[in-house]
Amino acid sequence: MGAKEVGTYRGHSAEADSRAGAKPYAEYMSVDFSQQPFTVAWEITRACALRCVHCRAEAIPRRNPLELTTEEGFRFIDDLKAIGGPILVVTGGDPMMRRDVYDFISYAANDKGMRVALSPSATALLTKKSLGKAKACGLLRTHISLDGSNAAIHDGFRQMPGVFQRTMEVLETLSDLDMTIQIGTTVSRYNLNDLQAIMDVISKYNVVMWNLFFLVPTGRGATEDMISPEEHERVFNWMYDVSKMAPFDVRSTAAMHYRRMVMQRRRAEMAGALEHAAERAGESMPPGKGYLTGAGYSFQDGMGQSAMKGVNDGNGFAFVDHLGNVCPSGFLQTPAGNLRKQSFIEIYRDSPLFRLLRDYSQLKGKCGACDFRDVCGGSRARAFAVTGDYMESEPYCVYTSPEARARGLGAPPAPPRERPDSYYAQPVTRG
Repeated sequence: MGAKEVGTYRGHSAEADSRAGAKPYAEYMSVDFSQQPFTVAWEITRACALRCVHCRAEAIPRRNPLELTTEEGFRFIDDLKAIGGPILVVTGGDPMMRRDVYDFISYAANDKGMRVALSPSATALLTKKSLGKAKACGLLRTHISLDGSNAAIHDGFRQMPGVFQRTMEVLETLSDLDMTIQIGTTVSRYNLNDLQAIMDVISKYNVVMWNLFFLVPTGRGATEDMISPEEHERVFNWMYDVSKMAPFDVRSTAAMHYRRMVMQRRRAEMAGALEHAAERAGESMPPGKGYLTGAGYSFQDGMGQSAMKGVNDGNGFAFVDHLGNVCPSGFLQTPAGNLRKQSFIEIYRDSPLFRLLRDYSQLKGKCGACDFRDVCGGSRARAFAVTGDYMESEPYCVYTSPEARARGLGAPPAPPRERPDSYYAQPVTRG
């Protein structure tokens, strides 16, 4: 089966969204993030055959014997159902390295009625048989990583030849199986100028969402591989523009300030539209009109995600590692507790770390005085990775509010770039 032309794709429809477990917008807005997360990612193993240069898990070749057992995993899923049944993302390492991955998917999806996504690696373990089995177990979405539009970029990023071709084969298989696909791309200096080409590639497949992860220097991720604050803003504006015509939803991860940029763009567009309408009617637009109000903006996809109130590290999101440590996110792997000692519910609701991260009045620098604070909050993971303080301001945001400027508040400067641009034009060679 050949891929369709760029700009078309298969299976994205209201029916497909229904199969993908769309969560009503009103239901999302009713979730109290202090009481329950909207999404939980569970690293069921850290084992993986790849050695990606950005890997936040610093994946290892073999499974750790201290991983949560199957029974412990079931008890964890029981906790998730009891706390409200958030979206469960089964990840790794490579989750296909555990044979009981299907048991976890089936127990969460079929026995507990939860929405389950899977984030596997594009290795020999990801076959038509294994993907079909996962679908039969109730899997709603499969997340596949693509960090380059060609083998030179993607295989270099993944530190293994042939992975790009294997990824294309997996995308074909998922489309043949009529499975819902989400693509994840880690934005870094290696692929900054390749994003449009990546979009052209994935537009051929059964993709419902393109999730752009903005590199956080944790695990194997290096500070010098991050794009600059100004480049973040440039990519944000590009994302906003292409989201209007892309055949799938476009979303950011670890870039909460994208929400601020979207609000600014929409405010400007609304003001311009009202001004144009007033001119056509021969009237003048009253000052101060034409701006969006409220905490944010509406954005929804097939899994029911929204950015009206922004999910952030520990605030609507939690990460559980292979040893049972409960952390605010996979990019902020500071344990707030362990499932072998406490319930997930107790840790998420009551741990001092999670409670602090949800209290935006404690944010420092310009983030604490930002007029977009409540919908953004800045990446707590990036603040911690760069400064060692998860309540410090987002170092890669170019915006400073009028109040912050009046008070002389800023953010820690982004670390200086130590590598020349020419370094990133070459194949990745870091071990």
